[in-house]
Amino acid sequence: MRINCLQWLSSFFYVQALIKRSENYGRQHKQYCRVLKLLPTQLSLPLIAISFFTFYFLLFSYSVSAQGNTAARYEIDAKRTGVNPISKEAMPSSREFIRLDSTYYVGYMFEGLYKADKSSDKFGFSNAIPALRTAFVLLERDYSKALKSIYTAPETYLQNINRYIDYLQIASNLRDCYDNLEMADSTMWILNKVDDYHFPKEHFPVTTLKAWTYHRNRFFTSAKFNFLANTVAENEHEAFAFCFQALNKINRNEARNNLWFGQGQAESDRQSVYHYLALLHSYNKTYDSSEYYYQKMIEGGTISWNNYANLKHELGDFAVANEYFNRDRYKYGQKTLKEPYYYLPTLDVYAGRTKQAINTSQEAINFSGSSPGFGWYTIALSRAYLYDGQLDSAQYALDKAAGFKEIHIGTTLTQSQYDFTVNLLKLQLAERKIGLAKFTNRGWWYSPTCLWTIAGLKIEKILLEYVLINQLSVNPERERIVYDLFCGESTTTFDEAMYLIKDFSPAYFIKKYEQYQQTDPRKNIDRYFALFTHQMQWINGNSDSAMQGYLGQVQQTQPDTTTEKLYLARLYEGLSRGYEDKKKEKGYAFYTNALYEQYPQILLFNNLPASMILTTTGENDAVIQKVVKGIKECNIHFTTTASKYTPKATIQFVKKGDSYEASISVMSGQNLLVVDGEKMIFKSADGVGKELAQRLFGKGGALVFERALKG
Repeated sequence: MRINCLQWLSSFFYVQALIKRSENYGRQHKQYCRVLKLLPTQLSLPLIAISFFTFYFLLFSYSVSAQGNTAARYEIDAKRTGVNPISKEAMPSSREFIRLDSTYYVGYMFEGLYKADKSSDKFGFSNAIPALRTAFVLLERDYSKALKSIYTAPETYLQNINRYIDYLQIASNLRDCYDNLEMADSTMWILNKVDDYHFPKEHFPVTTLKAWTYHRNRFFTSAKFNFLANTVAENEHEAFAFCFQALNKINRNEARNNLWFGQGQAESDRQSVYHYLALLHSYNKTYDSSEYYYQKMIEGGTISWNNYANLKHELGDFAVANEYFNRDRYKYGQKTLKEPYYYLPTLDVYAGRTKQAINTSQEAINFSGSSPGFGWYTIALSRAYLYDGQLDSAQYALDKAAGFKEIHIGTTLTQSQYDFTVNLLKLQLAERKIGLAKFTNRGWWYSPTCLWTIAGLKIEKILLEYVLINQLSVNPERERIVYDLFCGESTTTFDEAMYLIKDFSPAYFIKKYEQYQQTDPRKNIDRYFALFTHQMQWINGNSDSAMQGYLGQVQQTQPDTTTEKLYLARLYEGLSRGYEDKKKEKGYAFYTNALYEQYPQILLFNNLPASMILTTTGENDAVIQKVVKGIKECNIHFTTTASKYTPKATIQFVKKGDSYEASISVMSGQNLLVVDGEKMIFKSADGVGKELAQRLFGKGGALVFERALKG
């Protein structure tokens, strides 16, 4: 069968495309010969001759154009001197350089570097890639030979150092753009291209960046990105292998590089590798090795306190983690996620410092604007509001986070984690709304309005659980970042994990957390595994074992009472529920008071009514009487009989013009000041009683009250 016209044209244009795309035109002849082998065997001799002639004509024309205008290039090189590629002069300069010689890389480099520097979202990084890639291809086309020989002699290095710096700068920015857009295959392509030159000194650390790329994408498989293996463990193995390969390169080239760059140059390169090894060992739970590399970085002065704080957080050293996160609090630039601002509010939530968690999150949001990190900080803000009892504000922040298109720069945190965290907080919010509906309506079970509200929230909760269980089922590292509490790569808290798993297979999780107590090396986390075991025993109907376990924890564990208030609150909550179930009023009063001292906001949502003595002073007109009536309609056991386990609340009402000011103070049964003179201003009684009842339990809120919750 003879070739037809369409076959010939398609083959001809395929040859042309290969020529244009070739990043080393020295291989074009070999590529062309390979293409000829793909053409039909019946191709006539005249057509073969024509194709050869066409190829070499195009190659000659292409080579001539590739050499460019020497005079124009001299002019471009002269004019670029003193122009910063990220300054406002960069874009006009880039257009002039491209006009002078469109085959020279410099104009595209200026355009790409400028756009990459000004980018903070997907559109910006996508817009920077074409110019950067064009610059990269053109530079390689014209100067690949010089780059390959740059380390042959010092004079060659000095002669070509400007091209070398340009090449690494273009490659680094192009790689960053690909990485920020989650284009891992393209990220690995650019790293491999640079690695092909086998530079003995990795000024652009391609080997460790390969390790980072494997680790960052560890939960994907080759179906998503070709270079990956098919399990998390295999991808982590590859990441470790690249780190050790980087160390071998440093050792192999140390003597030579010492001659070129001075004694001690290798140690700074090793410090970069230690950074990645510390992260990998932490994720893989070889904590001693992670600590070893962090100590090496402390000695070398290169440590990331943020990452070291994450290790301490994972090990349960919360006070130390807080200190280290604060060291890096203001370290990072505008365009990257500042992880301390996400994790510090979480530590504050553990410690019951919910107002501080709110302030820290708001500080991060104000600083970042709408740049990368805004979504994560808004999630942290929502969590802080949630644990402070401000459900309306938590809902607002969470809706904002859900609608924000976050871009994950300079972090291993991913979009799938972002979505999962948002949905898990939505689940917790729905459950707390149910609890609050019961708290603010003591007779909720015979209120049609309240029952309807609760029914709707339960349906919402079921739907969220369905979404979450599907997200969890396709997550290959759910064991590590959800069930295995406090993982440094996790974006959820231990308490949120319980909200997720408590409605699924209690018997399975009892065994799992009993096993964790036997095998996990983190001694400070052992009590959390025990807490989960007993919580699941209670849910599974084994209340006696749960109570025995809770009491054992009270006697045996020694948590840090300044940083682990949430843990203590959940422990005392379990004991309160157990004593209520057994109708033992003394034990119930003791542990509800202990819970009130540790984390009073939790009593708003768990349907465990606390006893309280309420005293009102000052103004007592019809508005105030209606307010006090609203307070007493809430699920609080108000009493006039004092005991050492009964909190004592005082509300002073003062009328100021057409407004009223309430000043709230509460002492626990053990005379610990829990609410200290909190103030609230209002004009009418509508909704005020229920709001004040919540503020008796430490809920924050605006100074001037505007009704936000119904019921």
